[in-house]
Amino acid sequence: MAPKNRRGQLAAFNLSFLDIMFCGFGAVVLLVLIVHSQTVRNRNERHKDLLTEAARLSQEVEVQERLLSELKNSLEELDQERVRMEGASQELLSEIERTREETARYLRLSLAKKEHADRLKSDLKSMDQIKRRQLSEMEAERDQGRKALKFTGQGHRQYLTGLRLGGRRVLILVDGSASMLDESVVGIIRRRNMPKSQMLRSRKWRQTVRTVRWLLANLPLNSSVRVGLFNTKVEFLGESGTRWIGVKESKGLQGIMEHLATIAPSGGTNLYLAFSRASAIDPGPDNIILLTDGLPTIGRRAKRAGKVSSNERVRLFKEAAEALGGHIPVNTLLFPLEGDPMAPSLYWRLAVRTGGSFLTPARDWP
Repeated sequence: MAPKNRRGQLAAFNLSFLDIMFCGFGAVVLLVLIVHSQTVRNRNERHKDLLTEAARLSQEVEVQERLLSELKNSLEELDQERVRMEGASQELLSEIERTREETARYLRLSLAKKEHADRLKSDLKSMDQIKRRQLSEMEAERDQGRKALKFTGQGHRQYLTGLRLGGRRVLILVDGSASMLDESVVGIIRRRNMPKSQMLRSRKWRQTVRTVRWLLANLPLNSSVRVGLFNTKVEFLGESGTRWIGVKESKGLQGIMEHLATIAPSGGTNLYLAFSRASAIDPGPDNIILLTDGLPTIGRRAKRAGKVSSNERVRLFKEAAEALGGHIPVNTLLFPLEGDPMAPSLYWRLAVRTGGSFLTPARDWP
């Protein structure tokens, strides 16, 4: 075999090496291209995804911007509504305040008008009372001017509530016994032994005389009257011993008072005799006014010697009441007297039974 050329060997080796190198390089380039192509494809896909995501986010941003714009518009509208409501509420508060002030003013005016009306009513009531009182006083003065007998005293004491003064024929029976000198037994015993002038000045008897005058001055003008004084006997005073005297007869009433002024209390109390004489009068009385201070001590029979017990005085009173009967009203003015506790109860029962009244006058009346 012929020897190879050394250069030829080198050349062959170099060509093969270069081919290998180029092939390797080509393979590397191909691998790089393949890898790069895959990378580009992946990058393109990633880029496409990013673009899609960007587009989606852009749409969301647009939606959110529109929503934000709507919210801003709504917020502006709410702000405007709030401002409008604040203005309306302020006006409403102002209106409420004005209404409250108007209400308070109307209430004050209403209260003032009510107080004024109440004052007017009170004034009218007072004026009506004054008018009634003046009319009553004028009527009383007119009647007093027509009365035959006047009574002078404290104006506000010249009345006696509950006493029945009416009647066409009024009989006044006055207890003239010794007990009318004083309120106590010791005072009676002491005064009955005094001179007549001192007995006439006895406080209790002077009150009795004033009471008779008051009754005569306040009887109805169309009435007639008789005045009887009783103790152990009955004596009709003045002209009343023979007839009924008209209340307008000044002379007759004055004669009764003058006669009464000369009599001093004495003796016991015979109520039976007084009622018997009253029943015998013709024409009889239709009203009896009795002035006394206690139960009787003498009855139909003669008085027995000694002290009269309380039970006996009750019996004598019942005897006298039976003599009178129950058809004539008896109005009793009972003056104070100690030691006679049954008197008020019995005289009150007599008033109830006969349709009269029972009163105990005060010490300073009339």
